[in-house]
Formats: sequence, structure tokens, C-alpha cells
Amino acid sequence: MNARGAMGKYGESLAARRLTEAGLTVLERNWRCGRTGEIDIVARDGDVLVVCEVKTRRANAFEHPMAAVTPEKAARLRQLAENWIHSHGGAPPGGVRIDLVGVLLPHRGAAVVEHAQGVA
Repeated sequence: MNARGAMGKYGESLAARRLTEAGLTVLERNWRCGRTGEIDIVARDGDVLVVCEVKTRRANAFEHPMAAVTPEKAARLRQLAENWIHSHGGAPPGGVRIDLVGVLLPHRGAAVVEHAQGVA
């Protein structure tokens, strides 16, 4: 695994911990769907299915992690959510929500983890 991959894995671990601390139940991590792509974290928030995109950046990065979901990326996440639901027996009673967790890694100190609900 390269440094970028390791940073992404670390960010996903921090995101999963943040979601769990917020009361969500992590169902799956890194769920792949053929050519469509990957869902970083699939979780449950009560009776709502949460498809979560995780973006990790270093503090000196050009773009803040929370600005990383473009309209194209949002459309792909919606498609991935539909594929996950189809392969796992149907939609939950509370529907589906797409969230973003941004992880900012400073040069020193603790990472900053932000969770935005319903981004797409």
C-alpha cells in the first residue's frame, strides 16, 4: 500500500470511529460494486441507511476534504446506494441518506473529523 492509500485507510478508520461515537452502526466498509465504484462506509442511523463518503486530506492540501463531493460524485454515490440496497434485500423503512466525513490531518496534533449529513 502506498502512502496515499495508507492515509485514506487511516481517515476511514477515524471516520468509522466518529460515526460509531455518534450512535450509527457501521455495517460495511469498502463495499465494491463492479465498475460503479466503492462505498467507503455503509452504516445505519436508526432505520435510515447511511452511505458515507470519506475524504482525507493533509492540512496543507489545496482543497478542503468537505469540498470534494462534486455533482458527478454525488450521482455516483446515489447509484452505489441503489446497488447496495438491491444486493441487500431492499430499502430500509427510514430511507437512505448520503453523508460525507472529512478528515483533515494537521502536521501536529489530532486529526479534525467533520461529519456532514445529507450531502447528496
